[in-house]
Amino acid sequence: MTTNAILLAQADTDPGFKVPGAGKDEKTATPVPPAGDGTLSTTPPGETAAGMEVAPVAGAPATDTSTHDIAIGGAVFVVLLIVYFFARNAFANYLVRRRVAPSSADTAGWLLFFGLAFMSAAVVLGFVNSTKFLNVAITGTLLVFGIAAIVGALFTGRR
Repeated sequence: MTTNAILLAQADTDPGFKVPGAGKDEKTATPVPPAGDGTLSTTPPGETAAGMEVAPVAGAPATDTSTHDIAIGGAVFVVLLIVYFFARNAFANYLVRRRVAPSSADTAGWLLFFGLAFMSAAVVLGFVNSTKFLNVAITGTLLVFGIAAIVGALFTGRR
């Protein structure tokens, strides 16, 4: 067999997949002959013969987040961080009054702060855009680190 015969045999195989609307010419609505005859296509690489457009599916959730939602979520997160900072100080002072070493109490306070910050970041991101951020890679990681930090704070704060 020659190379032309092999190429023609390969070109005649039909993979079974057809792009909708690709069998008709856009301007005349007449069927376009298949390009299995070994000729090159006359369509430039930047253009498509069918004029395919990408449109959102009806009923699909939108994943775009407006800057307004991000600003509100960021403001809520900053307010929570300020509240958690005061809770960190109160927790460290409570542990010192219970006769825990000040260095251990301070470490436990910071672990509590970071644990609450990670957990609230997961919650705020979930409220800002649940379709984009509520997945194992983002929310799961934040929750695992948050729970680990809170557990570390409880173990560090023991006598």
